[in-house]
Amino acid sequence: MTFGERLNHLLANFRHVDESFFDDLEETLIGADVGFEMAMQISEQLRDEVKLQNAKKPKDVQNVVVQKLIEIYDAAGAEENNQLTFAKEGLTVILFVGVNGVGKTTTIGKMANRFKKQGKKVLLAAADTFRAGAIEQLNVWAERDGVDIVKKPEKSDPSAVVFDALKKAKAENYDILFVDTAGRLQNKANLMNELAKMKRVISREVPEAPHEVLLVLDATTGQNALTQAKLFKETTDVTGIVLTKLDGTARGGIVLAIRNELHLPVKYVGLGEQVDDLRPFEPSEFIYGLFKGLIDV
Repeated sequence: MTFGERLNHLLANFRHVDESFFDDLEETLIGADVGFEMAMQISEQLRDEVKLQNAKKPKDVQNVVVQKLIEIYDAAGAEENNQLTFAKEGLTVILFVGVNGVGKTTTIGKMANRFKKQGKKVLLAAADTFRAGAIEQLNVWAERDGVDIVKKPEKSDPSAVVFDALKKAKAENYDILFVDTAGRLQNKANLMNELAKMKRVISREVPEAPHEVLLVLDATTGQNALTQAKLFKETTDVTGIVLTKLDGTARGGIVLAIRNELHLPVKYVGLGEQVDDLRPFEPSEFIYGLFKGLIDV
């Protein structure tokens, strides 16, 4: 069910605003992935909403609920920067983190393609030396995109891969270096140390780098994605999020939860399988799409 269908379903049985209405609203919002905290916050704020007390028709109730969602979303994103940060001059280094299976390597491949098309000289570093097949998968993307890749055998030290990639990128005047990393959250201490070591190697070579640490999350995993994000936020300084598999806005509520609970900007979204389905995230366009047909804009 899309976000809109869930709300319509809730309001189809609407009689009047009472406790059971608020219970149902909380359940609906949690089901739509906006996150427990945000569902409670909205429910609390709506209890005091005079307009809601006077709302007799389902359409009025819907307008008040949606306006409140947009209000909270806008307020939480007041200071947010959804643009990617690039080096003022010289090499830009972007580190990608995230658990296996969320589409991290694919995201790098699509992003490399995007920037190559813009005329940038792009280099990939296969620093996920842990997952079987990860290096080969990134290599396939490099060949498809027509960009260069630095790789070593499986189980090599990821920081050594990064070091070699930085040397090459600087010597040969690359514009952007994308670094793929291993996503093993089950061993948090190891992951933390590995990412910290990589960052040390990077900032020794390029003092302001990494310019971004992008956490890749799969929108279809709902609350799991939030939990992963919280853990990654504790292990490393995440600067932004790439949300993959957002092609069905059924799970679009997750964007509200990410902004409200994590205060991390979504910078790019994956909207499908095609190579150009990775796009910069437009917050206002997104929220409009999420509530399309639900509110008199």
